[in-house]
Amino acid sequence: MTRRSLLAGLSAGAMLLGATALPRVARAQEAAAPAPAAPAAPLAATQQFSFDILAEEMRALAAREPQHAEQPKSFLDDLTYDDYRLIRFNPERARWADTEASRFRMHAFHMGWLFKDPVLIYEVTGDQSQLMAFDTDDFIYEREARDRVPEHAPLPGVAGFRLHYPLNRPDVFDELVAFQGASYFRALGRGSAYGISARGLAVNTGLSVAEEFPRFTRFYIERPASEAGSIVLYAAMESTSLTGAYRFVITPGANTAMEVTARLFFRTDVEQLGVAPLTSMFLFAERNRHAFDDFRPNVHDSDGLGIVRANGDRLWRPLANPPHLASSYLTEVAPQSFGLFQRDRDFANYQDAAAHYERRPSLMVQPMGDWGRGAVRLVEIPSDLEVNDNIVAFWVPEAPARAGDAREFSYRLLWGDLPPDPRDDRAHVLETRAGVGGVSGVENTEGTRKFVIDFVGGLLGSLPADQADQLEAVVTASGGEIVTKTLSAIPSEGVWRLVLDVKAADAATVELSAHVAGFDRKLSETWLYQWIKA
Repeated sequence: MTRRSLLAGLSAGAMLLGATALPRVARAQEAAAPAPAAPAAPLAATQQFSFDILAEEMRALAAREPQHAEQPKSFLDDLTYDDYRLIRFNPERARWADTEASRFRMHAFHMGWLFKDPVLIYEVTGDQSQLMAFDTDDFIYEREARDRVPEHAPLPGVAGFRLHYPLNRPDVFDELVAFQGASYFRALGRGSAYGISARGLAVNTGLSVAEEFPRFTRFYIERPASEAGSIVLYAAMESTSLTGAYRFVITPGANTAMEVTARLFFRTDVEQLGVAPLTSMFLFAERNRHAFDDFRPNVHDSDGLGIVRANGDRLWRPLANPPHLASSYLTEVAPQSFGLFQRDRDFANYQDAAAHYERRPSLMVQPMGDWGRGAVRLVEIPSDLEVNDNIVAFWVPEAPARAGDAREFSYRLLWGDLPPDPRDDRAHVLETRAGVGGVSGVENTEGTRKFVIDFVGGLLGSLPADQADQLEAVVTASGGEIVTKTLSAIPSEGVWRLVLDVKAADAATVELSAHVAGFDRKLSETWLYQWIKA
């Protein structure tokens, strides 16, 4: 099954499942199902609410052993994938549609298939929260699904929800953000199409121990005021090793912003905590297209990891689809930002009229407050299908999380095109290409790989080609040897091209770094790459 056929087959109510994260959501649901802790007593339909109250409740839950609340048997247990794709929320039942001049609408996702554990949603008004009730009248069941679902039946909860907002046109309530599956969520900027996902937290991702998938079990959404341009929601996180309370302030726009506060409480030691995790897909691009017989030049939701360091220096790490699981730790102290970006916005470079990868949003994390010392970890997983999410990036704090600890992290997420800052006077990487090393047309020494890095913009972009002797390509290779390096201009394209031939032993992992310097300053961002010689 391809993502394209899946998208074509899914109803609007299940559209979130049709994008990159489907297999990942499936695994997350399976891993997360036994983990949620049950409150000591049933939650009241109406209760006093604040973020501090929720945080204290989650702190108290962390002091108890996790328990899984078994659900009574019902028709929901029998819903298959084929049934689930025929179920969608009835837009006429959208919450807040009756609120005068409300610019937000809420639709719920139905339980069933992979989504067996109920998610509860509360509406917050003032300091009071009211449980939202859902039943089968809230959903449209098409064809065979109608025969499998009783009429007017109350539902124990939902599988998640999505918010709609007039993002692109004032007369259309577009999808803005969706929460569904473990702690996964995704959002859109103006003109975007769903692609990259975020998660509330990553626990032991890419380690020898089993990964744990914390789950958002309850949401509290403040009833939006008339004409409000932002919406505030809260989430309770439950998992085997920890609990958490989250606050999201979501502001739609060309770049949709989310201000996130996460308060975490640990039952047990956690080997690796991943803060602000991002999940995406990279199948192939100019640097590994030889491995895919495909009419499309590029297939990816994101093409690089970008980091802005505390001192303003910029790093760019093109993504890879490695021969085996690959991991990179980029040590930082209080970075300004990090994220996974889709820099290429030209349809001609994708040629996919269904997936429209040129519209997939970039996602940037901007830490709020001093996050101190740690590392941005990038995990790259081999994949031969574009339906698989195979890229994960997150912040790993230097101090490990121990049983009894309480941690708080605040950060801003920006979803949208997020092109390189035009005010930056340093050139940025336009493209990274790779192929067999040596000179074309002649027999070359085996074991070399050629990397071609194109820099554009900034002061470098304004230099004429005859200034090449004033420039230096600063290149390092750990685990390999730089055989040749050449820096030259392509004036017709506004590009300065750096060409490297790199030699390494079989099975070596080579860490490469390069930037352009000249006139006593750094003229480009730093290009990083991990070459695993298969």
